[in-house]
Amino acid sequence: MVQDRLRDGKRIAQLLASEVEGDRGVLGSLSVVDADPDVEPTTDGAFAFALSRRDETDAEPERVAEVYVQPDRARVEFLVQPDVAAAAATDADLRVRPKAVRPPRTLVFLEDGADAKRVLPVFEAVVEG
Repeated sequence: MVQDRLRDGKRIAQLLASEVEGDRGVLGSLSVVDADPDVEPTTDGAFAFALSRRDETDAEPERVAEVYVQPDRARVEFLVQPDVAAAAATDADLRVRPKAVRPPRTLVFLEDGADAKRVLPVFEAVVEG
């Protein structure tokens, strides 16, 4: 049997960036920023890009999440609304873990290419929250 699952962390992160950038709905306020197109996955996770939210004011965009790549998965670190992100990711059946830093973060692991779509409701919950 051929395995049809995408387990390349860099490619999963690229898929996520494409999904967010292509959204015309709730996620339309998010932008990919500080992207490193030459990022190489590491065991601990190398920074690939961040997602920032812009609003109608001229205020500085708010960094919502950071995406890190590992050889076999991508990791999203939600910087805002960590409790909302954790609940929505659990509902989406994604692996979730809190990160004990100040301010606290929620880590969501994308272990398959399909998870790039499954994490979109988490972003929606955070943006709407």
